Amino acid sequence: MATLSSIGIGSGIDANAIVSQLVALERRPIELLKTEASKIDARLSSFGRIQSSLDSLRSAARALTDTSTWRAASATSSDATAVGVTVSSGTSPGSYAVQVNALSAAQMNAASAVASPTTTIGEGTLTIDIGRWADDLSSFTPKVGSTQVQITIGPGEDTLDKIRDKINNTSGLGVRASIVNDASGSRLVLQSRQTGADNGFRIQVSDIDGVDTDNAGLSRLAYDPAGGAAVSTRSQAGRNAQATINGLVVESATNSLTNVIDGVSLTLGKVTTGTVDVTVSRDTASMRKAIDGFVSAYNDVVKLVRDQTKYDAASNSAGTLQGDRTAIGLLGQLRLAVSGSSSASSVFGRASDIGLSIQTDGTIKVGSAKLDEAFGKLDELQSFFAAATDLSSTNGLAYRLRQLTDRLLGSDGALPSRQEGLRQQKTNNSNRQQALEDRVALTEKRLRAQYQALDSSMAKLGNLSNYVSQQVNNWNRR
Repeated sequence: MATLSSIGIGSGIDANAIVSQLVALERRPIELLKTEASKIDARLSSFGRIQSSLDSLRSAARALTDTSTWRAASATSSDATAVGVTVSSGTSPGSYAVQVNALSAAQMNAASAVASPTTTIGEGTLTIDIGRWADDLSSFTPKVGSTQVQITIGPGEDTLDKIRDKINNTSGLGVRASIVNDASGSRLVLQSRQTGADNGFRIQVSDIDGVDTDNAGLSRLAYDPAGGAAVSTRSQAGRNAQATINGLVVESATNSLTNVIDGVSLTLGKVTTGTVDVTVSRDTASMRKAIDGFVSAYNDVVKLVRDQTKYDAASNSAGTLQGDRTAIGLLGQLRLAVSGSSSASSVFGRASDIGLSIQTDGTIKVGSAKLDEAFGKLDELQSFFAAATDLSSTNGLAYRLRQLTDRLLGSDGALPSRQEGLRQQKTNNSNRQQALEDRVALTEKRLRAQYQALDSSMAKLGNLSNYVSQQVNNWNRR
């Protein structure tokens, strides 16, 4: 390489410059191929954006063909602080007058006060059952499926705070404990973990001092009125929520009523003196949002394809896909799908009938007043968008767009096929560039070898000329 880089010294000719210029001429086709490769990349990028936009349109169309979109329901409450309401899709419209007569509550008991949380209470055994007390406390009925739990309080475990911890750390126990400090001292408070009349509790005590019904030792926690040991005080009874719905009395262990009205869940927040109006209706707002989303997605596709295929005569500039038959054909298919008539609905035949007007640029403009009016015939509006049959002339608008986008984006669709064709062009371009690079390298090598040989020959001739001149000068001096 050092020898080749010095060509021209022997001849005085700037051979490197000559070779560089000749090689540059040989590389001209490669530069043209690189420019074409950049254009192919740009077209691939444009089709990628169109593919993404079409996929968004397909999703929007699919939403309008989904039955759940048209069965969406909404609910309102005239006093949400008293009666909250949620509904599930498909819930039938209706009106309900709800009066809250009582909220659910958990049983709560408080033991007599002692000096501090570290005060020793006493050893023994606590036996705790979950269940329902009779209104007069004359009997206790264990809850079906519940299990009686026994807690042994041994030496070193019999202070108020450690008894609390022992209760709270007992697995499967439907009661929790806390310590409340008031003006009288510290007292243990027990509360059911769940609200409702069936989730009350009974506490029986086997006190180490041998007396299980007095306010001394562990028996100060006892609560068993039916058994004669109501030592601790029940400050709150377990209670069911009670309400009337359209005059029908209902109860629940919690403040949530989920199985009273099909598809409707009520959350009771406070007792009322009158009725709260709960109304369930079709959620036309979410349906309108789905239609607006569909129109927006459609317009995005049209605007994108038009931008990529346009030619601006004023600036003499063309879009990346200007003249591309696949892109131009896509616009035609979209316009045909939305502009045609259909018998999917017996009332609405064209998009314009529901306020969707096709503009001169191919986009859709929504006429809100007309679309709102169409919601007055909701079943027909659903058919206009979502009807799916074996005949294309009776298919809904969204269903037709969904079919079209499925075809365009499918593995054998127009877009994947066009993209694959461009990728193949890119591969062929790269192969041609490499072949030309190899040829240019050989040409450069040949040229440098030729100029090296010329340089050597010219150097030899120069030396011979110098020798002859020297000999002539010598002869002339004799």
